[in-house]
Amino acid sequence: WSVHDSVEAVKLGLSSLVICSAAFTTLGRAQASALGCPDLPIAVMQHPFGSRTRDEVRGIAEQCVGEIERLLRESSGDARQEAAAVAPARARHIEVPADQESFDRMCRERGWSDGLPLVAPTAERVERLLRATRRAPDELVAAVAPGYGVASVERIAINAAMTGCEPRHLPVLLAAVEAICDPAFNLQGIQATTNPAAAWIIVNGPLASELGFNGGINCLGQGAWANATVGRALRLVLQNVGGARPGAMDRATQGQPGKYSFCCAENEAASPWEPLHVERGYARERSTVTVVGAAGTLNMNTHAKEADDLLRVIADSMAHPTSNDYWFGGEPWIVLAPEHAAVLIAAGLSKSDVKRRLW
Repeated sequence: WSVHDSVEAVKLGLSSLVICSAAFTTLGRAQASALGCPDLPIAVMQHPFGSRTRDEVRGIAEQCVGEIERLLRESSGDARQEAAAVAPARARHIEVPADQESFDRMCRERGWSDGLPLVAPTAERVERLLRATRRAPDELVAAVAPGYGVASVERIAINAAMTGCEPRHLPVLLAAVEAICDPAFNLQGIQATTNPAAAWIIVNGPLASELGFNGGINCLGQGAWANATVGRALRLVLQNVGGARPGAMDRATQGQPGKYSFCCAENEAASPWEPLHVERGYARERSTVTVVGAAGTLNMNTHAKEADDLLRVIADSMAHPTSNDYWFGGEPWIVLAPEHAAVLIAAGLSKSDVKRRLW
C-alpha cells in the first residue's frame, strides 16, 4: 500500500501500516503527517538491499515480516484518526519584509524557496494573474501528491506570482497542474523517487508562439521568460502545495537542473510532421499542454546525411548506459533539430515510420 492508501484505511477504522526502507522513513513520516495521520505505524527495512546477496535479502524480509506482525498486533481499531483539517479556500494575508534580501531569507526559512530569488506575491500581483482566467479563485484544480495539498486557482496564482509569471501565462500553468495530477502521470512516483525526475512542460498550438514560448534555438535553456517562469512556477506548486521539499518528501539522490524549470514549446513551423498535440488526438488549431516525467537530457551530435545512418546513431544514443531507459526500456523522448528531420522526411519517412525503425 502507498502511504495515501494506508491513511485512507486508518480513517475507515482499519488496522494499517506502511513499509519503508530506512532511507525512505523520512518520506513516509512526512507524507503521513501531511495527510493527517502522523502516528501511522511504519515497518522499516534495512537499507540498502540492492547490493545484498539472496540470503541476506531473505533475512531482511523475514525480519520485516516480524516487524509487520508486531505493529499490526499492537494497533487497534480505536486508532482511527480524523482527517487533516481542510485548508482555507482563500489564502491568508501575511506581513513580509520590504527588502528583497530579508524576503528571500524568510522564504528559505519557511521552505517556500527553490533557492533562487523570488517575487513577493502581493495581493495586487495575484489579483492581476487571477483576472487572466474565468475560473474562481477558490476552485479546486487538483490535490498535489505526495502531500496532497489543495491546489486552488488562487494558490497556483500565488506561486506563479513568485516567479514573475505574466497573467497571460496563468492558463498554461493551470493546465499543467491538472495534467501532472492526472493519475496516469504517477506524480507520487515522480515527486518522491530517488531518480532525477523533473516535470517537463511542452506547449503546442497557436498560443505557444502568441505567449512567447520558445521552441527553437536553446528552447531547453535560458532566455525565454515564458519558458522560465511557467516551468519554475510549476516547480513551486510541486514543492509548496505538494509538499515535495528536498530531503523530506522529495528523495532525489542528486536531482537535476531541470527541477528548477523545464518548459518549452514545439517548433511546429519547422517540423515536416504533425505536431505532438495532433499526434495525440487534438485538432491542430487547439492549444495544449503536455507533461512528461523526464529523467534528464542527452545531447547527440551527428552529421549523417543518410536516413539509415542517422537512425542508427539515434538508436545507439538512446541505449546509452547511463540512462534508466537502458535498463528498464523506459519511454525515451527524442527532440530532433530541423536539419535531422529534413534528412528523414527526404527519405520518405513519416513520424510513425521513424518510431518503428528506432524501436
